[in-house]
Amino acid sequence: MTGLVTRICGLMLALLMLAGVAAAADSVAGPAPQDLIATAATKMLKALDADREAAHRDPARVRRLVDEILLPNFDTDYSARLVLGKHWRDATPAQRQHFIDAFYQSLLRNYGSALAEFTADRMTLLPFRGDLATGQATIRTEVKRSDGTRVPVNYSMRATPAGWKAWDVTIEGISYVRNLRNDVGAEVEQRGLDAVIERLETESQRDDDQQTG
Repeated sequence: MTGLVTRICGLMLALLMLAGVAAAADSVAGPAPQDLIATAATKMLKALDADREAAHRDPARVRRLVDEILLPNFDTDYSARLVLGKHWRDATPAQRQHFIDAFYQSLLRNYGSALAEFTADRMTLLPFRGDLATGQATIRTEVKRSDGTRVPVNYSMRATPAGWKAWDVTIEGISYVRNLRNDVGAEVEQRGLDAVIERLETESQRDDDQQTG
């Protein structure tokens, strides 16, 4: 009898938690996730289209556009925690903040580089599938390269008190967060978190120096 009561209580708790998530998702401020991505991605690609030659010649310009247009819609803190995984718990507040900042710069470089050759007229927002009441969504888009190749670019989204936010970008099946988590996890185990932070910061500084040199 006790076991049955325990299972019933567990089921009720699970249902209450799901109801809480649904209520939170329903009350999210701002545009729906698919509208958010469509607006931000289109604005970004049109900005690149305005001077495509400069975008290829000056990666720093692309990073500035990503910073201004796309990343305000990105939950960088949440993504950084996912990338760091179990090592987040052991990190000091200062290490966490340094890692978030270094991760942000890494995201700027890598995402900006991937977008440099895409154009607004080649992006298609694919039909949405799923239930927004879960508080999670995957917004699927497709971008055509100049050679006609179709590239899937998908955004993993979550409902937050500040509205829907992206926490991962998957390009051609490669998840940025998952890929970086695998690399970072192994490196932290071998060299320590401070060494990983230093490497990421050095890479960002090197890119900046190359642009100004």
